[in-house]
Amino acid sequence: MSTFEVDLHVNGSRRQLDVKAEETLLDVLHDRMGMSDVRYGCGEGVCGTCTVLIDGDPVSACLLLAVQAAGREITTLRGLEGSAPDGLHPLQRTMLQLGGSQCGFCTPGVILTAVSLGRRNPTATRDEIRHELVGNLCRCTGYTKIIDAIETYLGELGTGTIDAH
Repeated sequence: MSTFEVDLHVNGSRRQLDVKAEETLLDVLHDRMGMSDVRYGCGEGVCGTCTVLIDGDPVSACLLLAVQAAGREITTLRGLEGSAPDGLHPLQRTMLQLGGSQCGFCTPGVILTAVSLGRRNPTATRDEIRHELVGNLCRCTGYTKIIDAIETYLGELGTGTIDAH
């Protein structure tokens, strides 16, 4: 089995690791780097649980080999910056306030997907939000409160009340 030395740029920090050719980014982030906010769900890229941002775009970490992420900017939920004293990103706070999370298992992937949407399309409609979340499965909420929270967040982005980062 081949191993490769890779530079991973995760949440603003650089880590140099030896990874096996077949190791997924999920394996490296969760199992080797201890990032519990990157979670194993289906292992097939359909549930969104392991979503991370790669150069700002949502990606299923279970489908990407760690060597493919070398040198790229990787952001997990922990890497989102919030300027409030509680350190929460504005979307995290909105999700909490509007009940957009119950068990929380899907929440990191949903939030990262929505933050990416906000950067690309801060005026997204409810239908566009639904379409964006098609790769994020939630077994608890029925999505209504999740979409409400994202819509509220996007509205705040649109008025300049908050920053998209």
